[in-house]
Amino acid sequence: MNDMSRINVPVASRQQPVPREQTQALLDLRSAASAQIKPADLYTLADRLEAQAQSAPERTFLIYGTQTFSYGEVDAQAHRMAHVFYSKGLRPGDVCAIAMENRPGFFFSWFGLVKLGVVVAFINTQVSGKPLVHALESTAAKAVVVGEECLANLRATDDVPDVPWWLIPDLENPWDGELPTCVDGGFAAQLAQAPATPFPREVRAAVTAESTTLLIFTSGTTGLPKAARYSHMRWMSSGDVMEVTLGATCDDVFYCCLPLYHGAAATSVTSTALRVGASIVVRRKFSVREFWQDVRRNQITVFQYIGEICRYLLNQPPVAGEREHSLRYMLGAGLTPESWQRWLERFGPIQVFEGWGATEANANLINVDNYVGSCGRVPDWSRTNLRLVRYDVESDTHPRDEQGFYQLCQPGEVGEAMGFIVNHPQMGGGRFEGYTSDAATESKIRRDVFQPGDAYWSSGDLLRYDDDGYFYFVDRIGDTFRWKSENVSTLEVADTLSDLPGLELINVYGVQVPEHEGRAGMAAILMQPGQNFDPKAFYDLTEARLPRYAAPMFVRVSAAADLTSTFKLRKVDLQRQGYAPGLFADPLFVRDESTRTYQPYSLQVLARAGLPPFVSPGHE
Repeated sequence: MNDMSRINVPVASRQQPVPREQTQALLDLRSAASAQIKPADLYTLADRLEAQAQSAPERTFLIYGTQTFSYGEVDAQAHRMAHVFYSKGLRPGDVCAIAMENRPGFFFSWFGLVKLGVVVAFINTQVSGKPLVHALESTAAKAVVVGEECLANLRATDDVPDVPWWLIPDLENPWDGELPTCVDGGFAAQLAQAPATPFPREVRAAVTAESTTLLIFTSGTTGLPKAARYSHMRWMSSGDVMEVTLGATCDDVFYCCLPLYHGAAATSVTSTALRVGASIVVRRKFSVREFWQDVRRNQITVFQYIGEICRYLLNQPPVAGEREHSLRYMLGAGLTPESWQRWLERFGPIQVFEGWGATEANANLINVDNYVGSCGRVPDWSRTNLRLVRYDVESDTHPRDEQGFYQLCQPGEVGEAMGFIVNHPQMGGGRFEGYTSDAATESKIRRDVFQPGDAYWSSGDLLRYDDDGYFYFVDRIGDTFRWKSENVSTLEVADTLSDLPGLELINVYGVQVPEHEGRAGMAAILMQPGQNFDPKAFYDLTEARLPRYAAPMFVRVSAAADLTSTFKLRKVDLQRQGYAPGLFADPLFVRDESTRTYQPYSLQVLARAGLPPFVSPGHE
């Protein structure tokens, strides 16, 4: 994988590394914060909410449009919910699903359920049919709290599990039609009559911090997602850790524009705000047009990002006063070095906490040094459970040493990130809490990695680190492919070409080529409104930035981006369609080195490139 270092990614002049001791000092603070809550503590998310509501009941917790809700008001609404949920038979350890868009009712329902010790399963608001049935069955949900805005998903689904659906009205999206028979339309009336008196803590008194509180589906781009377990301890520790990382206080205002059913918004943002008594500005869906207006109107200080959101914002025309805002911190993942540098130059010196991890991860990285391009640092290997092990893309295996154990990567080598699994009754850090499926949990564990009897969580992510200990995300295993006996990282190619003038999005993947080993690179691109694809400019950029083997052989100019609801690019359907223009309507171009450009697809241009026509899988 070292051959990928030949890709010429445009970045700012190299920064000076922060002293290792300085980085480690902050990482040690994070480690100490993460250990405050012990597995056996009789302490839950609901206890933390109630403590904040008692200490500062008038302080603003949620801001939604022109509506504001104090900590006391949110807690009172959750009490009402808890009384009704209890009257309907829910008890500690039961699972109840929530299918609702970002709005105050989501928080009221969520917090009401945790007051009972109920496990809450967050359901993607985009799914219907088989994926919706799978979500409910795989979590063994006994009921669903459904927002009126999500009733269409239910209506479009056959063979829905026989559980009650409790309806939360949505004045912004009223349901036009008859309610499905499984939906309890009188739930809202019961809520209105329920008391706001404190729900008895005794009901959840036996719930420990290590108990599961959330089931969050992994946001994969292939197959049916898995429901990852999230304990009270892990959820609250996330807030404890980010408090010391950000230096967050009750004066901060967090921006929640990513879907709450996804890990980032429901864990990092909400847990940190609740830990310090800060406010959360809740937006139903991310809006490029409204983003900076929201920031200025609400004096937002902390923004949880996804890399593509930042690209959307950077693609907007500059306006006067862009650097006049309240943002001081951004935390997230997927910000390319080039976009990161442009962001700082355009919007000012905001500290970026780029990280790496996963919903189910037992190890993570975070860049606390504001070191452009890096997703984190390991100054001292003896103080982390993370390891980077060698991985062979061609054979899809981990090379072993003479004793049969995995091998550690050296600086510059690309390998898979793994986390040593800690199973200690007094320690929460390093645990792998797994999924609702035992088989899925076991599939992510590697055993006897460095010594007999050890166990590691397998991330499926490829990373590398430099001589200073700074890490860089390379790709997902399976997205990196081989072409002309060389390894090609789809992410690095996409990052390298992402500043093509007029480009909105680029999605790079490998496609099968008949009679050829490996896969040829293909780029599906989306241009900004009013901009046209320039094949010569794209060719010139690949020549300047990429070795020949890494340059995409094909370019598909898409009319719209194929994204998951958390702004991850889908690739599987695109790979299946390959470079057969009969399978899609998008314009297709082929790299033509004889004319030094990308030419519109034809059998003649294909032949000049030495490539046969595409044969779709299953029709060979």
